Amino acid sequence: MGKLRALHDEQDQSPWLDNLKRGYLTSGELQRWVDRGVRGITSNPTIFQKAIAGGTDYDDEFRSLVEAGDSVPDSYWKLVTHDIQAALRLLRPVYDESDGVDGFVSVEVSPAAAFETEKTVSEARTLHETIAEPNLYVKIPGTEAGLPAIRQMISEGRSINVTLLFSLARYDQVIEAYLSGLEAAGPGIDLARVSSVASFFVSRVDTEVDRRLDAIGTDEARSLKGRAAVANAQLAYQLFRERFAGPRWEALAARGARVQRPLWASTSVKNPDYPDTLYVDTLIGPDTVNTMPDDTLAAFDDHGTPARTVDADADGARAVLDRLAAVGVDIDDVTAVLEQEGVAAFAKSFDELISSLDAKAQSLRH
Repeated sequence: MGKLRALHDEQDQSPWLDNLKRGYLTSGELQRWVDRGVRGITSNPTIFQKAIAGGTDYDDEFRSLVEAGDSVPDSYWKLVTHDIQAALRLLRPVYDESDGVDGFVSVEVSPAAAFETEKTVSEARTLHETIAEPNLYVKIPGTEAGLPAIRQMISEGRSINVTLLFSLARYDQVIEAYLSGLEAAGPGIDLARVSSVASFFVSRVDTEVDRRLDAIGTDEARSLKGRAAVANAQLAYQLFRERFAGPRWEALAARGARVQRPLWASTSVKNPDYPDTLYVDTLIGPDTVNTMPDDTLAAFDDHGTPARTVDADADGARAVLDRLAAVGVDIDDVTAVLEQEGVAAFAKSFDELISSLDAKAQSLRH
């Protein structure tokens, strides 16, 4: 058994691929990953920006759309929708075999909607109704404006991937939005068919914290490098366990509701000094997902360790955050900065992609 399969079969963690592009669908690469044990796919505006602007796979379809009179933004969404639909078909057997636990493909609302609740609701609803497959996740950023949108979508029975989570406080609010959304669902909605994951970003926390520790410059500060992200995520798992327990959750579970699994995102290592499977090996545990880019999936399948680690030392994780505070790193400020930067990065990718498509459209017209 490969290590990706062992991750799921022995540890109840689902490995997903954090990449989607037309070439993977047409070449069979995506099917090969599924055969190796991948159980879901995530995408975001940056991934599509690289896929569409970085090659020629989409040129023929884009040309046809432009010649038919479609606007550039409409053409973009049609290109993305075709990829998502193809991936959904490929993953549908995983969805059926797992009784709706895995087999999901995620597509994100426009980053421009991240700070507008009504716009997010409208876009998420449109994506669900346009694609209309049970294994679709629409990604909504876990911003303050995103919280009521998440609750609304869940109350309508729509499956949601909450993305760009960095802080424990925001994660707690996201869990509340999910629970209250389930509680608000009408009698015609089967809670067993409502699914959600909460995407907690990992490596970016170390990137920002390490930068601050280097600036502080003491031996104690430097000894904490590369430890904040894992500690933060491990405490998120503790929060998950606490919130999905007790009478409130049991009442929802009795109606068929499923837990909102933590999904570890941004799990490729940014610092070459760290082991390439750092953010996989340290966050393994039941009822979780780890979405990885190709290189990280391959590295884990080659030399990762599929053993439960995510809750091995919660006290140690708390101690790391306490020590960070003691040397002067404000983790609340770190996560607030990362949320803003995360939304801005996706918006930049989206804008750059639309600009590059606009230039292509102009060249086609002349």
